[in-house]
Amino acid sequence: MLLIGILMAVPLAVLPFYPQESNYTFAFLVPSMVSVILGLLSGLLPKKDKDCQQWNHALQNSSLTVLFAWLYGFVTGALPFVLSKQLTFVQALFEAVSGWTTTGLSVMDVTKTPQIFLFHRAFMQFCGGLGFVMVMIIFIREKQSMNLFSAEGHPDKLMPNLTKTAQTIAGMYLAFLGIGTFAYRLAGMNLFDGMVHAMCALSTGGFSTKLNSIGEYNSFSIELITIVLMLIGTTNFAVLQLLTKGKLRRAFRVSEVKFMLLLLAIFIPVTAFSLSHSLNISIGEGIRRAAFDVTSALSTTGFSTMSYTVWPPFAIGILTLLMLVGGGIGSTAGGIKLTRVYLMIRTTYINVCKRLFPARKITVSYYNKAQGKSLIDSTLIADTTGFISCYLSIFIAGSLLLTLTANCSLTEAMFEFASALGTVGLSIGITGPSTNTATLVIEMLGMIFGRLEIFIIFIGIYSGTAATRKYLQKKISAINIP
Repeated sequence: MLLIGILMAVPLAVLPFYPQESNYTFAFLVPSMVSVILGLLSGLLPKKDKDCQQWNHALQNSSLTVLFAWLYGFVTGALPFVLSKQLTFVQALFEAVSGWTTTGLSVMDVTKTPQIFLFHRAFMQFCGGLGFVMVMIIFIREKQSMNLFSAEGHPDKLMPNLTKTAQTIAGMYLAFLGIGTFAYRLAGMNLFDGMVHAMCALSTGGFSTKLNSIGEYNSFSIELITIVLMLIGTTNFAVLQLLTKGKLRRAFRVSEVKFMLLLLAIFIPVTAFSLSHSLNISIGEGIRRAAFDVTSALSTTGFSTMSYTVWPPFAIGILTLLMLVGGGIGSTAGGIKLTRVYLMIRTTYINVCKRLFPARKITVSYYNKAQGKSLIDSTLIADTTGFISCYLSIFIAGSLLLTLTANCSLTEAMFEFASALGTVGLSIGITGPSTNTATLVIEMLGMIFGRLEIFIIFIGIYSGTAATRKYLQKKISAINIP
């Protein structure tokens, strides 16, 4: 609560540069102060060690705490939009969920949106890319920090000390932000737009200050800078650390990195040919469009260079597939994640080989992580299969529901919900200021499931229900005792 309250006050730093927007101070100051006060009051509440131990056990790896933090962040992040009457509550909640989850789907007309709210959206994405727990650990570490760190979806410790790990990741993140902002400035963007787009590209978020996103600039250099930042954002932080230390050979041996480069090498030319043939553009222009939008989809960023309403179904299908695949585990990206898809393909290959080669032949399979070789065992395969099954089940259910609420075709619904579930932000035209409440709710659920990686939500809900049941049973038993 304290952390979110402090983060909510950061957009006020924009006001000295845009003093004409000072009338929005109240909209940010009130949620910020209320959140800080609630945090202080909560921290002052007395706690018994025995109760804390029972409660921590009920949390089951702290999933409930992480779930509460994110839900609290969604509501608090929505309040400035409501208090300033920029959006209705459902629209404001949608914008906040899209921001914190680094999705980028929006119901705002950016041509009429004040600068402080454009910064607020981008800053939510920037912090959401790291996660609330990650930001907290940068400054302070508690006994449950490691459980919270893992529950939020951070698989790797880059340093022996958890606090140093968080600080190392934040340091890289801020350094890339500075470099990206400077590069955008050199390419012709103003400082404000450069900072916003750098924050959103690194967080693989996709919010833009322009109605037509990156395509508004029609600049090859800006598109190239954005591609590099999107690839940085979708790369595992452990791999980024290897790159920053100059260990290029080791970084490019990582299975996830090789798989990502393979997908780009296959789908950029295929998509370019499809666009060139269907839209009657040159193959060079097709490669330019395909390189940007394929990278945007795979990295789950959501920036675009043109409207998808004119794209051929084949190219739309490729983008939908890539949005489902997503970026790297331990990065700011969403989706199933490259490693899981890679493991699924490797497992399928192993199963086929078992049927083709003699049964006596024994093979041990490994895949390369940033930390070194890792065994592909039955537990890993089961976890991967279970996650992918849940992910695809939610994708199918969400897509079918969108056909009912948005009154669109199945192809359009699959594209839009893949974008929401993968925290991508690309839209085929379903999401906008006039989108109905039911559609927004379905997409919000997809974004939350996508950012918190499904199982955290299930475990958090189960833990909360179990803890509440035990508490009520204890109270009822106390009342029944004569």
